[in-house]
Amino acid sequence: MKKIAIFPGSFDPFTQGHHDIVLRSLNIFDEVIIGIGYNSAKKNRYFDIDLMVEKISGIYKSDPRVSVIVYNELTSTLAKKHGANFLIRGLRNTTDFEYENGISQMNKKLNPDLETVFLITSPQFAAVSSTIIREVHRYGGDISEFLPYEV
Repeated sequence: MKKIAIFPGSFDPFTQGHHDIVLRSLNIFDEVIIGIGYNSAKKNRYFDIDLMVEKISGIYKSDPRVSVIVYNELTSTLAKKHGANFLIRGLRNTTDFEYENGISQMNKKLNPDLETVFLITSPQFAAVSSTIIREVHRYGGDISEFLPYEV
């Protein structure tokens, strides 16, 4: 049976840390679907969602095991639609764990076949978040080393 995983997030923007999680996930799963979700808690995106789809798709264009989709529904429902039994989540710290654990428990309740796999962020990316990158960019700072593509 094919092991399909969804890596959900707002990816605003998709960072080197996210890219690292995808690459490491490909050692575990047969297919990784990067799901760019509309997060109801984040009303306004900083980076256009179509730009993120284009940039992320470009990174993995030569790897048929990775695809990029946009979704606006429960992640557990999305997983069922795509035959995915795994969710991938990267954890930078214990705060991330507390937040992600609650989401994982609800996803399991909504879809009992769905397992969340937590990957600890590689040390060189642990201090980087999309929020920090947006702030640096907003005020004219160079963010190129934190992204696996050019903006």
